[in-house]
Amino acid sequence: MFATVRTSKGAIVRDLTKDDFKLEEDGRAQTIRYFSRESDLPLTVGLVLDTSASMRTVLDEERSASSAFFDQVLREDRDLAFVIHFDSEVEILQDLTSSRLQLKSAWSELEVAAPRQLNPRNEPYPAGQHAVGGTSLYDALVPASDEIMKKPAGRKAIIVLSDGVDNTSRSTLAEAIVSTQKADAVVYTILIADERQPFQSPTGGGDMGKSRMPRRLPPPNRPGKEIMEQLARETGGGFFEISKKQPIEKTYEQIQAELRSQYSLGYKPDRTDAGAGYHRVHVSVLRKGSLVQARNGYFANR
Repeated sequence: MFATVRTSKGAIVRDLTKDDFKLEEDGRAQTIRYFSRESDLPLTVGLVLDTSASMRTVLDEERSASSAFFDQVLREDRDLAFVIHFDSEVEILQDLTSSRLQLKSAWSELEVAAPRQLNPRNEPYPAGQHAVGGTSLYDALVPASDEIMKKPAGRKAIIVLSDGVDNTSRSTLAEAIVSTQKADAVVYTILIADERQPFQSPTGGGDMGKSRMPRRLPPPNRPGKEIMEQLARETGGGFFEISKKQPIEKTYEQIQAELRSQYSLGYKPDRTDAGAGYHRVHVSVLRKGSLVQARNGYFANR
């Protein structure tokens, strides 16, 4: 598993050794058998872009910043990338490729979906709401993980640009998280939204059972933020919120720095009878004032 370590002020820590880390599985201390500071392993990056009607005014910003990010981070001889966009439907614009040219072609195909009527009975909407475009965030993450991310080895990251609101997915947030975890993918979420858009109530949910994490809905005044935070937290990624002080270009620079400054930790669980299902993992650092960003667990096959 991969981990990023920062100081309390947010600076990346790059000089730790194996002895600085402590790792537990299901509350039991584990012996770290493999350790390295990774900056050169092959990298697979998937970009999952929200093109629903709520993204109309920010799409050009998404497109230009994403293109510049891949120009900087993608090594055509070693790394792979793909692009998926979603609104009421999900479409793979570019499957796994190492070609910047093919990725640039995918940017040119990005378009915002036209708003559509979501009220099947054509009844009046509650005060403060009106017809909006569909958004299938969870349905985009499931195939990104199950069909694409499971193929390559090495480091894997999915970057999601969205307002975090899902109103048309058949999949749930719980299922999306499980899919990304099984693919060993880290999810970086970027909350970007047109503040003029009306409130949209999230849908989906469901109990994940003993081996899955419960889904929590966001507060009504900040739809989508908690969802984006949970996607990042449960997979060991990072959450970013676009603002004047935190523009998307700066966010991509921070993600790039993290991807090139990770620690790789390996261990063999001390219990051979732990069984299949989800196992909680907790990584901490002994150095005072350091904060660890790592996935919360993994799914065992048996």
